[in-house]
Amino acid sequence: MTSHPQHSGPGTRHLSGADAEDLALYREKFRRRLPESLDELHGPTHGVVELPLHLAWSGMTSYELGKPRQRMGLYRTVLHEGLHDDLPGYLNRDLLLELWPVLRTLVGRTVRTVWEDAFPELASRTRAAA
Repeated sequence: MTSHPQHSGPGTRHLSGADAEDLALYREKFRRRLPESLDELHGPTHGVVELPLHLAWSGMTSYELGKPRQRMGLYRTVLHEGLHDDLPGYLNRDLLLELWPVLRTLVGRTVRTVWEDAFPELASRTRAAA
């Protein structure tokens, strides 16, 4: 995976040194989890997905991919809580690309920025949907 410049989102220029450092560490936490390529994401596209407790520690653990809200909820949970080794088994490249224009509005700014910085095809997908 190539190194990407640190993205400074709105409001980050006015953070104190300690807050800026905390934000950089938070971004790095998500950056380390990324796959090398979206092509590594071979998760299911249909059926019921059961998440382990380390991913679904505070909510649903079972998601029906045929139900749009549950599918979106699964992806949101995995993007926020999934570790590097979890992502290929629970996320699917084509489904992520399809969901991204809406999904990006449901994930936190840091998750969205890290994924879009690493994978320009996600950001271009959003522009194409607009």
